[in-house]
Amino acid sequence: MKNNKIVIYIGILVVGVLLGWLLFGGSSNEEIDHNHDAVAATNQMWTCSMHPQIMQPEPGDCPICGMDLIPAESGSDGLMADQFKLTENAMALANIQTTVVGKGNVEGNTIKLSGKIAENEEANAVQVSYFAGRIERLNVSFTGEEVRKGQLLATIYSPELYAAQQELITAASLKESQPALYKAVRNKLKLWKLSENQINQIEETGKVKENFPVYATFSGTVTEKLVEQGDYIKQGQPLLKIANLNTVWGNFDVYENQIDRFKKGQEVMITTNAYPNKEFKGKVDFIDPVLNTKTRTVTLRVVLSNKDDVFKPGMFVTANIEGSTAKNDEVLSIPASSVLWTGERSVVYLKTNPDQPIFEMREIKLGNQIGNEYEVVEGLFVGNEIVTNGTFTVDAAAQLQGKKSMMNKDGGKVMTGHEGHLGMDNNASNKESDHTNMNERLEVSEKFQQQLNSVYNAYINLKDALVKEDSISTSANATTLLNKLNKVDMKLLSDNKAHNHWMSLEGEIKSSATSISETSDIKSQRDHFKHLSSHLINAVQLFGINEKVYVEFCPMADNNNGAYWLSKEEKVINPYFGEAMLTCGEVKQVIE
Repeated sequence: MKNNKIVIYIGILVVGVLLGWLLFGGSSNEEIDHNHDAVAATNQMWTCSMHPQIMQPEPGDCPICGMDLIPAESGSDGLMADQFKLTENAMALANIQTTVVGKGNVEGNTIKLSGKIAENEEANAVQVSYFAGRIERLNVSFTGEEVRKGQLLATIYSPELYAAQQELITAASLKESQPALYKAVRNKLKLWKLSENQINQIEETGKVKENFPVYATFSGTVTEKLVEQGDYIKQGQPLLKIANLNTVWGNFDVYENQIDRFKKGQEVMITTNAYPNKEFKGKVDFIDPVLNTKTRTVTLRVVLSNKDDVFKPGMFVTANIEGSTAKNDEVLSIPASSVLWTGERSVVYLKTNPDQPIFEMREIKLGNQIGNEYEVVEGLFVGNEIVTNGTFTVDAAAQLQGKKSMMNKDGGKVMTGHEGHLGMDNNASNKESDHTNMNERLEVSEKFQQQLNSVYNAYINLKDALVKEDSISTSANATTLLNKLNKVDMKLLSDNKAHNHWMSLEGEIKSSATSISETSDIKSQRDHFKHLSSHLINAVQLFGINEKVYVEFCPMADNNNGAYWLSKEEKVINPYFGEAMLTCGEVKQVIE
């Protein structure tokens, strides 16, 4: 009996221990799990589906639009705020290629600088009048006219000179009795640049001349007429600006981080589009000691012989200088095709994950152009992987997904036409799905692509007219483009996403083309053409036109801000400069 009680007690004890373990042990584990969740929640970041640049450590409202913030992982597939992902299909369609950044040796390569020809200021002069009066005859008809020293430039009637001649005739009769007066009157006429022969002739004939000639005091080319026939002029007033173009200056911009690469006396080889098969030798004559604080550049000057009248002031030229680097010739370099420019900014696209097509815009600072590559001063490191082909397509994808891009420095969604009218929707998941895979080529009917191709062909004709600097034809082709655009049937777009994108792009294309058609000023037309090109590039990328299209770029267009355009051929023919700089630019992307 006693043994049975002991067994019962032991059984109760074992059951109690088991229950305690189940209750308190399980509770402890659950508590640990809850603590783990709390830690995870603490690390959770929250973002806005419409403004992914917003990233906050706790839930709340978007400070921009007031929408509810969503978890960053669920709202952006685990990506950081500035990152975005491309589909494999989009990568293949745009032929997007990447390369790993490395250091290279630039020994034997040349540094390229872009610049312009200017008049040699040391050889310039201003022809002035040495007496006041009225221009009776001006013998220089136009700027660009050649004049020689001693050539008659103008004939002037001067009341002061007329009176001085009468004084000379009177003083000549008194020169024996008043030699000082006679000498003073002659010297007065000499100060007005009358020659000894002219003064003697007045004295001997006793006749006063009404009109006096002005002769060129040096030889050169008239670059500016400052007066017209019949004008009244003052003593010492400039009449003409004359430049001696036997020598000219080549002025080149050098960035501040490049200054130590150049020195006075350095040999330079000059090329120009006007003579593509010729090279001209010169030497660095001057490096400006004052930095331009707006452009962060100094001017490097090369004096060039111009006896054959090869160089014209205002002509674009390129200087090729044997490169020397500041750090043992080892530089971080990237292909020129990987860089996008906008104003003073240079950007590339970084592939942040080697195994997935995840990208992020990176702003960089460039150094010298060495062959087909650029030195990188800031922004990249050895081992970074960057986009080298299809960069423009990647940038378009960034814009459409509201990420930081070339033209959108701070990021933020690009609103399409329908979204602008519908207003904000608090259903974040719906908004997120509307913008899914925006970088991917949209599926549209072949008939729609043919209609868009007609718009593209009208654009090409407009571009060719700008190349020829024919503003009348440019305006007419812009009108043709508008007519083709009006014939694009939006009903062919059954997909809402495609429909929304086309509505937005169509409005921008129409606005730019209308502006071009309504002006005959070639500069204004080119300004609007830049915007027209940007929107049509996006349209061709999104919808396709069943034709190979080249996206080309010139960094010197739009006052060195850079500009893009579309072309049917790989050869660069620049619509922003025409004959002045016909081949400036390079192919940035090929759209299939």
